[in-house]
Amino acid sequence: MPTLLLMALIAGSASDSLDRGVSQALARERAAFSAVRYDLAFTLPVNRQQPVEGTLRLSVTLVAAGRIVIDFSAPKERVHSVRVGDAVVVPVYTEDHIVIPAEATRAGENRVSIDFTAGDAALNRNDEFLYTLFVPARAHLTFPCFDQPDLKGRYTLSLDVPAGWEAVANAAEAAREAAAGRIRMRFSETKPLPTYLFGFVAGKFAVERATRNGREMRMFHRETDAAKVDRNRDALFDLHASALAWLEDYTAIPYPFDKLDFILIPSFQFGGMEHAGAILYNSTSLMLDESATQNQLLNRASTIAHETSHMWFGDLVTMRWFNDVWMKEVFANFMAAKIVNPSFPDVNHELRFLLSNYPDAYSIDRTAGSNPIRQPLANLNDAGQLYGPIIYEKAPIVMRQLEMIVGEERLRDGLREYLKTYAFGNATWLDLIRILDAKTPDNLAAWSRAWVEERGRPEFTTTLRVTKTNTIQRLTVTMADPLRRGLVWPQRMRITLGYPGSQKNLAVYANGRETVVREAGGLPRPLYILPNGAGLGYGLFLLDEESARYLLANMPSIGDALTRGAAWVTLWDNVLERRVAPGAFIDAAIHALPGETDEQNTQRVLAYVSRAFWRYLPHEERISRAPALEAALRAGIARAGTTSLKSAWFSAFRDDVLTADGVAFLERVWRRDEKIPGLPFVETDEIVMAMELAVREVPGWQEILQTQLDRTQNPDRKARFAFVMPALSADPQVRAGAFERFRQLDNRRREPWVSESLAYLNHPLREADAERFITPGLELLADIQRTGDIFFPSAWTGSMLWGHRSPRAAALVHDFLAKELQYPERLRWTVLSAADDLFRAAALSAR
Repeated sequence: MPTLLLMALIAGSASDSLDRGVSQALARERAAFSAVRYDLAFTLPVNRQQPVEGTLRLSVTLVAAGRIVIDFSAPKERVHSVRVGDAVVVPVYTEDHIVIPAEATRAGENRVSIDFTAGDAALNRNDEFLYTLFVPARAHLTFPCFDQPDLKGRYTLSLDVPAGWEAVANAAEAAREAAAGRIRMRFSETKPLPTYLFGFVAGKFAVERATRNGREMRMFHRETDAAKVDRNRDALFDLHASALAWLEDYTAIPYPFDKLDFILIPSFQFGGMEHAGAILYNSTSLMLDESATQNQLLNRASTIAHETSHMWFGDLVTMRWFNDVWMKEVFANFMAAKIVNPSFPDVNHELRFLLSNYPDAYSIDRTAGSNPIRQPLANLNDAGQLYGPIIYEKAPIVMRQLEMIVGEERLRDGLREYLKTYAFGNATWLDLIRILDAKTPDNLAAWSRAWVEERGRPEFTTTLRVTKTNTIQRLTVTMADPLRRGLVWPQRMRITLGYPGSQKNLAVYANGRETVVREAGGLPRPLYILPNGAGLGYGLFLLDEESARYLLANMPSIGDALTRGAAWVTLWDNVLERRVAPGAFIDAAIHALPGETDEQNTQRVLAYVSRAFWRYLPHEERISRAPALEAALRAGIARAGTTSLKSAWFSAFRDDVLTADGVAFLERVWRRDEKIPGLPFVETDEIVMAMELAVREVPGWQEILQTQLDRTQNPDRKARFAFVMPALSADPQVRAGAFERFRQLDNRRREPWVSESLAYLNHPLREADAERFITPGLELLADIQRTGDIFFPSAWTGSMLWGHRSPRAAALVHDFLAKELQYPERLRWTVLSAADDLFRAAALSAR
């Protein structure tokens, strides 16, 4: 066999200017590569401590001979051989790349063969299963590839797995053979995919099969509760089928891939991941308990619709670069809201849109860590920091505004054109805007600047002038830019005027700093003015004192559930702006909730009450208010007419209980000594109860934890509970050890376990002791971002800071950021967003 040995001196120039990760410059260099094909084989050992060995046969076409930079984050000792054609090549290795010099390549097709040891960082290896998770650019942590979204390739995969394991990948299984306690599977070639959408799962899974609308689907899971599987199975297949049917109709494009399987992963890092043909989900959010709340049922349907929408938006057409990652997420969320509606005809879907998007979007946009929807991105190493509530929750709000500008049918037609034009290729936000701009007289590029390219939200105030006869002379809405850039966010709004037994919604197009609500002229003076009536407007809506007072005292008198929901969201914003006292908000909620008729509002208000109780009340006021709050919550449990609503009230009680009588009641329920009529409990419920009892240091807390560990039958839930147990200890030294283990990467692999542990370490009941974790936790954040998945930095920071409200804790965060002058901007935003409640509560307590 001929051998080509290239001197390092010759090849050295080939690695010039290669940054870590995948830079935009490198992506542009490779943009002309075409006809990319991967033929991959992995051998998966039964022992996860042993390495995964792999082989790659890569085919790529070049316009002219030139270097081929292949991404692979591994020491060169993990690369065993490299060939181009039949020639052995000695490439140049950098930290994240294998460089094939130009002298070894040619114009046209190039075949590169690499034998390697795979990296574990993105393989998520457990004792009995593993799954790949390569988003946004983590495939090169496992195998050599072109790890950028606009170099789509076709994949052929072979897996050699232990006997007794199942395996699933993007394409259908084409062949299987068994020998010597092993199974070798080969999968068909995929449609063109970017690296982040390639994936496989292997391990001990049960497989359910069903046919819907002529399409066979499979569900892989590890649930050991047969009754739970039976209870959820058909619904999961039905929800996927209805989403597929709706999307095929809306897009006028048949499902673009060859098959659809879905895999339920225990303690999965995300809600779901849209691997083409093999969607991954968090098992807990899909395999629901009998006591599931309405929100859990809705969230499950929305998650399935979201991930199924990605098969068109993201998988069929992919963003060219990750600065437009928000496009796939906004369309997935926007479509999900439309898809779910028919499956839940009794649900107020306008209210659902409000409560599932606005509070989470505001949780970032109100903070000093706010970020634009579309951000510049120089290197895919930082792409994970783009994810969060701004692209998942704010962007659908923006898209609804765009739909109102363009029109529902014209937007649909524009999206059909977009999908057909760029099918199995890549596109940018500007490509879509050009298509839509041709369908409307509005200047969408100018509209996009404030909504998409800039960070933050507008601030609205209203000014009312009345005549001597108490009719409205003039009502104006003023829009301001809190960051003083002079920005205007053009938007359709509804101004709600409240009257005894009725309300009037006035349509407003706010496209300047001051908008006169002309329809209001001559109307009677209202009892209240709600500037975000119908939950349509987006921003900080500062209530006048009269309106705030009325809403706090009279919420049950407002007949429309959507108006009540919008009012609660607005009142909470006014709590954070110190215009409404936290205690007054809690009192209003206790007064109003018994009369609330929509479970969505009940769950949202209960969440606000819990947040006010733990984060914004001083300790003494918390203790004094606890008996009344617990009485109200227990009354809610007894009064609730459905299992779903009882579960919502009980969850709030479980999380907020403080009094000795309340804790004793919770313990009796956990010990199965007392039942709550109409509310069954299962293993997951009892695990949470045990943890809440332990963090309250009830007598015998150690016995409670051990008993719960022994009770837990599901091996995945048992392992997670055992991992979290040290964080629940009453012994500060044990808790210190629970934190210290997170310095080791191997102890951070199961990110949901880590986040849950960190949240209990920093529970408000342990706030003073937990201040010692803040600075070292912040010091670890850069490593968390470098080694973890996309949501882990925000989950880590949020879990670490949620239980703190003291000026001392706030000072620790400020001091850390002041000292770290070169701290990455996006990580700084992550800290500032997570610390927003802490900063506000500390300022309140310092008054």
